Amino acid sequence: MAEQPGEVTERALRVIRTCRERAERSGRSPGSVTLVAACKTQPPEKIAAAKAAGIEHFGENRVQEAEAKWNPGLRQGVTLHMIGRLQRNKVRRALVLFDVIQSVDSLALAERISRLATGVVPVLLEVNVGGEESKAGFPPQALREQLGPVLSLPNLEVRGLMTIAPLVDDPERARPYFRGLRELGEELRAELPSLGAELSMGMTDDYEVAIEEGATIVRVGRAIFGER
Repeated sequence: MAEQPGEVTERALRVIRTCRERAERSGRSPGSVTLVAACKTQPPEKIAAAKAAGIEHFGENRVQEAEAKWNPGLRQGVTLHMIGRLQRNKVRRALVLFDVIQSVDSLALAERISRLATGVVPVLLEVNVGGEESKAGFPPQALREQLGPVLSLPNLEVRGLMTIAPLVDDPERARPYFRGLRELGEELRAELPSLGAELSMGMTDDYEVAIEEGATIVRVGRAIFGER
């Protein structure tokens, strides 16, 4: 039996409630966490059901899929985030589509975005906190060395940092990576205050732990949309 849109709406409302509760439990405002619904491969009707729950931020992993999916009606009232790896040859198209690019993983990509942008582009810098060869992102030491040049680029508003924690069977095992990103951000802002304070970290299996460690943005897909 095909899943009904109402089921997506109910799950989305649960995730919204959990985000607020975890933020409050951590001594923060209940509205301090932005929920980005990660909608890779999800059809427009499921996205509309998530919007019905009040979600306004959505994340896509691929430029091509986003181009095909986000018609003007669906796009209305939505802030669209690029959360997947962005190839430099797709930057021009991404700038047309996305309001925020969360996955700036190199100085070269930042330079290309800056060069092609026609206005100020909000971005996050992706950090490979876990040092995984399979994942993109600045190694922490490289970010320390290259953050100054990134922040000096025109047309970029560097709102903060983003990471994807290693896949683990227990969310608690992801906690050190989230804490590491938070501490890295604090260290870097002490030297370069123009780095924004956003921390995008945590997905379906570990977003509650990420919020406890200071996440201001979580990217949740399966807990909202169900299994692909």
